[in-house]
Amino acid sequence: MSSLEQIAALPDQKQKIEQYRLVLETIIAQGSAIDCKCFVNHMVSDAVPLVVSRQLLSTFSQAISRLSPQTHKAVATHTLEKLQPRVVSFEEQVTTLREHLANLLEEEEDWSRAAQTLAGIDLDSGMRTLDGEYKLSKNIKIAMLYLEDDDAVKAEMFIKKASALIANCKNQELELQYKTCYARILDAKRRFLEAATRYYDLSQIETLEINGRTVGEEQLQQALTASVTCCILAAAGPQRSRVLANLYKDERCARLPLFPFLQKVYLERILRKEEVDAFAEGLHVHQRAMTADGSTVLERAMIEHNLAAASKLYMNIYSEELGQLLGTSAERAERVAARMIAEERLQGSIDQVEGLIRFDTASEQLLQWDEQIQKVCNQLNGIADTIISKETAVGA
Repeated sequence: MSSLEQIAALPDQKQKIEQYRLVLETIIAQGSAIDCKCFVNHMVSDAVPLVVSRQLLSTFSQAISRLSPQTHKAVATHTLEKLQPRVVSFEEQVTTLREHLANLLEEEEDWSRAAQTLAGIDLDSGMRTLDGEYKLSKNIKIAMLYLEDDDAVKAEMFIKKASALIANCKNQELELQYKTCYARILDAKRRFLEAATRYYDLSQIETLEINGRTVGEEQLQQALTASVTCCILAAAGPQRSRVLANLYKDERCARLPLFPFLQKVYLERILRKEEVDAFAEGLHVHQRAMTADGSTVLERAMIEHNLAAASKLYMNIYSEELGQLLGTSAERAERVAARMIAEERLQGSIDQVEGLIRFDTASEQLLQWDEQIQKVCNQLNGIADTIISKETAVGA
């Protein structure tokens, strides 16, 4: 554009900036992608001093959000490419461009590209001081965008960066977003027991209002339902049993549609196929995914649960009979039992010659007895301490 070259030749810098602004307003009003790109090319050329180009590109990066979405994307992408070799000199302008472009891509549900655009912002730059809360919010936002595209691996990378910043956060909304995002990532990566614990913590948040939006009973119930679902899908064992106990004893769970199924799981009763199929209808796609052995996540969890339940009913059982009970082959039933015994999630032994699985429930019962005695002793100590403190107060 010849008019830009004429402005560049003006000796007075103030006049030069004013003329550039007038041209910029005209270009934005016309909405021409070609003219916008020409303006950017001129701004990064040697004809324009850095102090001038910074001011004009700051205005430009804000103004292009007024363009049509397609023009906005084309111009923003071109500008970022042109500024990349000199990104250290234009960090603020690049940040603004990336934030606006990411918002546009998010509106179009282009989640991964929006996340990649935001990830291009240098949050650890030594050239400018960034607020810790700002860094935290961007890392959480990127993680949440990747989650929308079911990319839990990349989401976890950014939520871990947020973990290093969350300790100093005083913003309730960001804390809630962080906890929710982390729970969803654990869920998506099939780390169901950890996800169940984090969802349960979320469900216990007191009703509060954040920026005019209320976190109410419906959201808390959703978190509680997610906790129950993840716990049921988790690998059978002592840790899962403890989380199940907390959920079963929570009065709120009794009001959930999932409660009858939760009750049978907690009481270690054998689950029938029709009950499992009904539960499966409420699962997300990743919760119905196939595992390495060709079964779904749910099938594996239910076989392990039914095997643990069978160990409460039988002292020993033939692999063939166990397979029939679990609705699978004798070989697979034996493999599952062997894995659970090896991981110390099931007490027992396998006699492969006879095809017999023996369950050792005595040691588990002794452990439960020890835990109950310990709880009683702790309660007695608490009562004794209360009595002593009251007597001390009266004596004083």
